[in-house]
Amino acid sequence: MSNLRLLHVGLGPLGLRIQQDLLDKGTGSTVAAVDLDPQLAGRSLASLVPGAPDVRIAPSLAALTNWEEIDAAIVTTSSDLARCGETFEQILARGVAVVSSCEELVWPWLRHAQLAERLDQTAKRSGAQLLGTGVNPGYLMDALAVFATGVCKSVRSVSIARIQDATPRRVPFQKKIGAGLSPTQFQAAIGEGWLRHVGLGESLHFVAHSLGWPVERWSESIEPVLATRELECALGRIPVGHAAGVRQVAEGWSGGKRKLLFEFQAAIAQSEPHDRVKLESEPPIDLVLRGGVHGDVATSAIVLNCIAPLLSARAGLHTMATIPMAACFDPRAAGR
Repeated sequence: MSNLRLLHVGLGPLGLRIQQDLLDKGTGSTVAAVDLDPQLAGRSLASLVPGAPDVRIAPSLAALTNWEEIDAAIVTTSSDLARCGETFEQILARGVAVVSSCEELVWPWLRHAQLAERLDQTAKRSGAQLLGTGVNPGYLMDALAVFATGVCKSVRSVSIARIQDATPRRVPFQKKIGAGLSPTQFQAAIGEGWLRHVGLGESLHFVAHSLGWPVERWSESIEPVLATRELECALGRIPVGHAAGVRQVAEGWSGGKRKLLFEFQAAIAQSEPHDRVKLESEPPIDLVLRGGVHGDVATSAIVLNCIAPLLSARAGLHTMATIPMAACFDPRAAGR
């Protein structure tokens, strides 16, 4: 599906990358844009992304007057579903489908079951669809792993690792993994709730649900990856002994056994980055993506690639398991 007319809410670094990729792919155009930053209100989208449509950025959804022109919306504002809920409800109530990079929306029943039910009902009443997706959570540590089990007669356990070199990632990501913080600052940031990879628990529960495994209990730990030599990143110098990044591990038990092990590590100058899905299964599966998948490129791509499949799905709240499989639809590829 091409020539989609889109509303985009949230024009931070990820939002602007998506806008550039949308322009490059030619699969749609942005007809409305919203950002709460007062410095952006009234500016043309083309002033932020050269070549983009001359759409004036509105300060709120209430300021939009062209809802009838919008086929779908992209929301790239927050990892926290509670902070995005009102935005989703307002858009869905207009009968407009939403694809969002909100990590907690990938499996919202884990932390926000009541809000998930409300969003599902709002979407169904208005005939709209809602999906949370991304490279992780959304694909590498959940949808890809579940798809890999499709050739298995049986699966006894699932181990997934995402080991990233955060050096080329955007500044907000480097900040979110605590790059440059002292150990004391790192622990304080964990306590404040902003330093963590959001979505590891969501990925674990997505996989367990897809395989029919009741999660009897689960745990998640977080610790810094300390620099063993002085490093540089987009946030500045990282002294020896300060955090170069973060390591999180989630484990899940079902049937009295630990059947799920998820490891996420992202650090500046991380050696041997890779993504891995290992299944203790029949037949055994050990899928390794050497070098790892570039998070910013892939997040933008999957958000755009999921719009058309979502629009063809039933009304309501979706996951990556309930929409048609996303693919890289590129109408310009034949000419290259």
